[in-house]
Amino acid sequence: MINSNMLDYKRTLYPEIEPYETGMLDVGEGHQLYYERVGTPGAKPAVFLHGGPGGGMAPTHRRQWNPELYDVLLFDQRGCGKSLPFAEIENNDTWRIVEDVERLRDMCGHEKWQVFGGSWGATLALAYAQKHPERTSEIVLRGVFLARQKEKAWLYEYGASEIMSEQWDQFTGLIPEGERGNLVEAYHDRLTSEDEATRLAAAKEWSLWEGTVATLLPNDALLADFEDPAKAVPFARICARFFLNDFYLEEAQLLRDVDKIRDIPTIIVQGRHDICTPPTSAWELKKAMPEAELWMVHDAGHSASEPGIIDGLVRATDKLAGKTA
Repeated sequence: MINSNMLDYKRTLYPEIEPYETGMLDVGEGHQLYYERVGTPGAKPAVFLHGGPGGGMAPTHRRQWNPELYDVLLFDQRGCGKSLPFAEIENNDTWRIVEDVERLRDMCGHEKWQVFGGSWGATLALAYAQKHPERTSEIVLRGVFLARQKEKAWLYEYGASEIMSEQWDQFTGLIPEGERGNLVEAYHDRLTSEDEATRLAAAKEWSLWEGTVATLLPNDALLADFEDPAKAVPFARICARFFLNDFYLEEAQLLRDVDKIRDIPTIIVQGRHDICTPPTSAWELKKAMPEAELWMVHDAGHSASEPGIIDGLVRATDKLAGKTA
């Protein structure tokens, strides 16, 4: 395990880059996925799995790999970002998205690729790699979330509530006291309401709570982004549906099946002060998979935008491309 105090934060995101290809892929069941490809065609393949569920891509996500050494595909998962239909929760689950990743790999013509994901993207990366280990060359994870009951309870029952107490009161304040025994279900009911104002109010509060626990220090710009209905609505609707259905995974499934990926080079970048996905999950994954490298960043929370996390992720992709400092 490498601790952040052993590293100087010299790595930053690579320069801004535009996709060399964009498009929509029809994956059936009424869903079309928006995708982008950046870097050098024919270079080392990688796929980026964004967070959420329901988060979508951002231009900064393109910049976590050396564009001369990588050929990276990024895409908006079902119902997210520019994918269609907007904020759709039907025919949208973990295993359908796993097969979407396979369809995209086949579209690109790659035999295998590096799978890179943070938060829910880390969950999805592990699910994909365990289903398709022969298609996974390496794994890069940030803010590990294993979708177990204790992790779900930490975020929406008791845990994060004790640290972000004022924000928790705002989040729970939308829900009548009699319904607070199951906040996820109460929010899901409102996010799927026929009334637009009800849906928007619930989406705003759900998204703001997630944004609040994402960073070590308050970040007004990030919260404003989370509050934008274009992001808040798909994020909240899809996220609540996945939480309500236990992420379509058996309890501790991703730890149980870790032997399937034990031989795949894996680097985990984890913020020590991550309130959203506490470090215990990254540590338990490391213990179950000793071959993985765990890089603990002692002055970071959850967000991929924090300097220590950026440094770790760029170091990871550089290392796996054979490029060292």
